[in-house]
Amino acid sequence: MVKGVLIDWGGVLTTGLTESIAGWLSADRIDAAHYKGVMRELVHHAYEGQEANLIHALERGELSAADFERDLAARLRTLDGGNPVAEGLLTRMFAGFARVDAMYDLLRELRANGVRTCLLSNSWANDYPREEWGGLFDAVVISGEVGMRKPEPGIFTHALDQVGLAGTECVFIDDIEANILAARALGIAGIHHRDADTTIAELESLLRLSLRRA
Repeated sequence: MVKGVLIDWGGVLTTGLTESIAGWLSADRIDAAHYKGVMRELVHHAYEGQEANLIHALERGELSAADFERDLAARLRTLDGGNPVAEGLLTRMFAGFARVDAMYDLLRELRANGVRTCLLSNSWANDYPREEWGGLFDAVVISGEVGMRKPEPGIFTHALDQVGLAGTECVFIDDIEANILAARALGIAGIHHRDADTTIAELESLLRLSLRRA
């Protein structure tokens, strides 16, 4: 029986990263094709490579936002052939995130039905809208605050400890497949988030509950 839901923030409780990134690339006049090449390598190493890299360090809180911004800005180039401004780069990158009200409503319905909830997010030293989270979560686990990151097993077991449940009693919702696979390896059911309607329907099926407000 499912008693708990672990859920990601960026791209799940918010609009997608792709849209936010597109707005930032345009505003900062960054060469989009070059950016994709840089990030493809960094993200590949972060999720499939064995060696530590910038993303590992940033998400675990081992690297400051300022240091990451300087490194990433040096790797990127603008349409004018220079480098983007490093200071505030991460803030600008994520400025396009907007909350998805249907997912916030989902969390309220889950808790109203006695399901425990835990935010489980990899942080890029970004500010979270914690003022909007009142009553939504039984626990909040942010990678940079606990020194672990998804898809490392330890952060999942830590989240389970925070809600006092076994992996087999929980569902994990995330928009990155590597994280879903890591959760499933620990016995946690996984929902690969693509949009609110599909995720809510899958969760309703697993919990055998109606989670949509009339």
